[in-house]
Amino acid sequence: MAWTAMTQIQSEPHTPTSCEDTAQLLIMLKEELEQFNDQQQLLFSQHVPVTELVEARAGCIDRLLRHLWPLFGLDKRDDLSLVAVGGYGRGELHPLSDVDILLLSTIPLDNHTGKQISEFLTLLWDLKLEVGHSVRTVEECINIGLEDLTVATNLQEARLLCGSEDSFLQLQDQVNSGKFWPSEAFYRAKVEEQRIRHARYHDTTYNLEPDIKSSPGGLRDIHTLSWVARRHFGATNLLEMSRFGFLTDAEYRELYECQASLWRIRFALHCELKRYDNRLTFEHQASVAQKLGYQGEGNKPVEMMMKEFYRTLRRVAELNKMLLQLFDQAILKNGDELAIVDLDDDFRLVGNLIEARKPALFQARPETILDMFLHIAGNSEIEGISAPTLRQLRTARRRLNRFLVDIPEAREKFMELVRQPNALNKAFRLMHRHGVLAAYLPQWSQIVGQMQFDLFHVYTVDEHSVRLLKHMNKFSDPANRELHPICCEVYPRIQKKELLILAAIFHDIAKGRGGDHSELGADDAYRFCLEHGLSRPEANLVTWLVKNHLLMSVTAQRRDIYDPDVITEFAKTVRDEERLDYLICLTVADICATNQELWNSWKRTLLAELYYSSQKALRRGLENPPDVRERIRHNQQMASALLRSQGFSQREVDVLWQRFKADYFLRHTHQQIAWHAEALLKHENPDVPLILISKKPTRGGTEVFVYSRDKAKLFAIVVAELDKKNLSVHDAQIMTSKDGYTLDTFMVLDPNGDPLTDNRRTTVRDDLIHALDTMVSVRRNKRPPRKLRHFNVKTQVDFLPTKTGKKTMMELVALDMPGLLARIGSVFADQNVSLQAAKITTIGERAEDFFILVNEEGQQLSAEQESALKTALIERIDDAA
Repeated sequence: MAWTAMTQIQSEPHTPTSCEDTAQLLIMLKEELEQFNDQQQLLFSQHVPVTELVEARAGCIDRLLRHLWPLFGLDKRDDLSLVAVGGYGRGELHPLSDVDILLLSTIPLDNHTGKQISEFLTLLWDLKLEVGHSVRTVEECINIGLEDLTVATNLQEARLLCGSEDSFLQLQDQVNSGKFWPSEAFYRAKVEEQRIRHARYHDTTYNLEPDIKSSPGGLRDIHTLSWVARRHFGATNLLEMSRFGFLTDAEYRELYECQASLWRIRFALHCELKRYDNRLTFEHQASVAQKLGYQGEGNKPVEMMMKEFYRTLRRVAELNKMLLQLFDQAILKNGDELAIVDLDDDFRLVGNLIEARKPALFQARPETILDMFLHIAGNSEIEGISAPTLRQLRTARRRLNRFLVDIPEAREKFMELVRQPNALNKAFRLMHRHGVLAAYLPQWSQIVGQMQFDLFHVYTVDEHSVRLLKHMNKFSDPANRELHPICCEVYPRIQKKELLILAAIFHDIAKGRGGDHSELGADDAYRFCLEHGLSRPEANLVTWLVKNHLLMSVTAQRRDIYDPDVITEFAKTVRDEERLDYLICLTVADICATNQELWNSWKRTLLAELYYSSQKALRRGLENPPDVRERIRHNQQMASALLRSQGFSQREVDVLWQRFKADYFLRHTHQQIAWHAEALLKHENPDVPLILISKKPTRGGTEVFVYSRDKAKLFAIVVAELDKKNLSVHDAQIMTSKDGYTLDTFMVLDPNGDPLTDNRRTTVRDDLIHALDTMVSVRRNKRPPRKLRHFNVKTQVDFLPTKTGKKTMMELVALDMPGLLARIGSVFADQNVSLQAAKITTIGERAEDFFILVNEEGQQLSAEQESALKTALIERIDDAA
């Protein structure tokens, strides 16, 4: 066949005697390999089965190595063997797979043989083959294998390529003996290895950039089954495993099909890459989808490919779980009977697993599937579902001719489950893992494996929603009070938690349909609630939560929450404290479930301030707005007391504060005011900039206070200098004293979302002072991170309406990139626009920033000024992208 081009290597074996011989050999073999690679890619595009291509590649490398073996005189030593191990030992090679080989002998090698092996390996590396090699005696292999599970596993898959058969048989005899990794120890070690590997991927198949090989449900899960079966039963492949009765014929075919499907995606990915990798990243998803033949506009090909990919991972993960359970019984318990406790007429507890008592229970009465999860929610002893019941569930799920929600009895049981106090602990996670939520609710089935094309989310829509429920459950545990102080206080007192759970299920359920997912999801939620017997007020609350699930995070992160009008508007939308309590729990759980790196003390502080400010407004009554002058007087009095206690006279304080505008005292706490004043009163030379950096976290971040004569581009200089230090600005209060000095406050975080450490504060302070002295900050031309390059975020500038008409509020959306904020500040200076305040929000690859601006006269920007600013911002940002 065409893909066996390497069989043409049939020249008479000889030993290269000169550099010229070796160079000619290298050229010839490179050409052969290039032709072979080109043929494989062509055949792949012509839909030749990937199993043939993968096996043919291993066969090609087999022939190459056997051809080279005598050319370097390695056939002259009687006890030396060339052995394929690992995936290559299984006879499987993808385009970028490592060629793992073992050079095996019975006694240590002499220097001459060592040199021959070195020349042999050098030629392989010159051929650009990714060769992983080891040179060991049989005894060394066994000793190292006893200590290293990976080595032991590779030896189990060893395959003789050429050389001494006796040495190889000696190795096999010892590897297959009962003393070398007894099957019980091997099984335990492999299960633990899989548990650790799954944890690296957050125990989910639904990561947005999954690893085809190592993610839960990936190829490694199939390998684990094969390794365990080989060690205990001697089964060398999936087919042999089925003959031991652990796999039905249908399950064998399913596992084989899943492996072939994963192989196709991996093969296509390797054709796209230059270096070995198995991660299906955003950067390569579109090209892989195209290579696999998926078609459509925009992201449709990727969506189709990934949904099929996730279905495959879930099927493998489910079969892996079921078969390891059967292996556990066969290997560790040696068939011993487990304790059995009847739970009711339909279910029993076998050990710590729930099992159906009748073989066709779910097919006869599908609603009993919900009964099983009610038992799981109500009985803490139940750890999971037994293998026979998993097998029955898989069959019943596929034979359902309608969604479970259409069965009245199932609706009653679902609501009973939602109201079960411990439902969030385990039941919903298992319902999602085993496809029951998708079998229950048609809308849920549409979001299974639904991609989210941004760097903000790290999970698919369905996985994100299930994780939201998991995080919500944490609010009932007092141990999480430090991390979630408000939610741990509020959640236990919520009377109807089922309404919050339903809102969580529906909050993103309309993603992928087009249109506003909050609006569409709210409509779905309302109908669902009424169909499930909830009252109209209850349905209205769930609907409101779904529709407004982004309201609190957007307000906290992208609005000026120190503006009383912003709090009043937010409180008017919320209307009462009950909704506020529901909304804070939904919002925090939503943020935490989006990305494990997203929740930090900064966001916690912002949401806390919004929650308590809104709570005060609701209790005071929205018809009674706060007295701003009273708050200013309160802050001044408290700060003044602190300053007097430090030895400053009231007159000194009053003289200083006469230079400040009222807004300064409104937007800072009395502790900040006193901190600034103490340093300013001690600051002798007003021409030298003063930089203060908080020693303790302020509102979850590090506060950087900048006092300097106001100059054009000062904001741009400061943010450029902070960017050089890899500090992200999350909030900025830009103010000017009556006599032309800046009183700017920047809230910054390091790349991990943490405040500055002690050792960095001095460096940041000194470099900021130097930059403001010279009004120069030499910005490094940092290239955008590679992961951002395939994202296309259109730059948008929008001006928001204001009630007072005194200031201009502007929202900017752009691709996040190094130095973005400095470019924006530079445009403000060029357009003679003064910045009053800023909220800087980065959502994955998107920067979504909010600015309060005035013109040179301190007034709201005119329509002409807004237009000019918008044009300049878009041009400057797009030129840099």
